[in-house]
Amino acid sequence: MFVIALRKIYRINHYEISHRFKEGREETADNERSGRPSTSTTSEKVDKVLELVREDRRITVREVAEETGISFGSTQSIMKDISGVRRLNAVLVPKDLTFDQKNARKETASLNLEATTDDPELLKRASEWRFKNEPRPKKARKAPSKVKVMLTVFFDYQGIVHHEFQQQGSTITADSYLGVLRRLREAIRQKRPELWRSKSWILYHDNAPAHTAFKISKFLQDHSTSVFPQPPYSPDLAPCDFFLFGKLKKS
Repeated sequence: MFVIALRKIYRINHYEISHRFKEGREETADNERSGRPSTSTTSEKVDKVLELVREDRRITVREVAEETGISFGSTQSIMKDISGVRRLNAVLVPKDLTFDQKNARKETASLNLEATTDDPELLKRASEWRFKNEPRPKKARKAPSKVKVMLTVFFDYQGIVHHEFQQQGSTITADSYLGVLRRLREAIRQKRPELWRSKSWILYHDNAPAHTAFKISKFLQDHSTSVFPQPPYSPDLAPCDFFLFGKLKKS
């Protein structure tokens, strides 16, 4: 019965195709069809998957599939193709800027813009670092460096507040950065007494692991130090590129 039914369907399709070519059809490829509508990649289920990943970065694809009731393949597609995350060392990390990170970047930039609009003194323009009628800076002659030294520097629109040279061969950890912050507070107390008394200074650093460690966050919170938010994976928004490196190259 199965073979007879299969031959009958083939005969029907054969006559139908022949009739279409007699009417002028020239292409042999099938026409595009809408296909079956997707029921597993709806916005509600995508949001549910993203919520589970944010709550537990070590969650597995199978656990997400069981929690949401979506098939394993569809869950994997949501994570990889739609959410833009991949598994690395048993942790789901972004391989590129996802729409969620782009929205976070946009929200942070909007908050920073709103803060600077409400308080024009919060961020000074780079032009206030230059003198009027100052001649064009000369380009420094390039020479090969024998020793590379890491420089940690804190600055505001008035100039350098505190700087330290990292010992050669050492790395910046949460403990070492904690000591830097203690010395920074002392430098602010001496060089910016008005900001120290009013506690109106704001720290702006990136999202390096040493900067976002628990002991660093606790230290800043205990000393009521406000931190300017930095969007993830946004090195182009670092103020050093606009306010610091140009001044260093002049000298």
